[in-house]
Amino acid sequence: MAKSKKKSAKPANRNAKPKEPQKRRSLVSAGTQQAQQRKRGSLKEYFKGVRLEMKKVVWPTKQELGSYTGVVLLTCAFFALAFWLIDSGFLAILKGILGITLN
Repeated sequence: MAKSKKKSAKPANRNAKPKEPQKRRSLVSAGTQQAQQRKRGSLKEYFKGVRLEMKKVVWPTKQELGSYTGVVLLTCAFFALAFWLIDSGFLAILKGILGITLN
């Protein structure tokens, strides 16, 4: 019979110091610290950042915009027609089952 060797759980680094528990801060104190650190011109900085990000945007060409608009309009028309057909079908089924007439 073969003996199975069990590996003992040993730390990877024997000289490593045990980690000290980290201090936890409550969300309230973190929020108040952030509020205190805000500058008066933060709104100005926000819009500066928005302007920088808008410069990075790759806008579609007129031809791409036209084709995207066409796809959206055709998709809307398709789903409007599909929902109308489904609704009309259910109405016809209910009229047949319940024997109702609509004036």
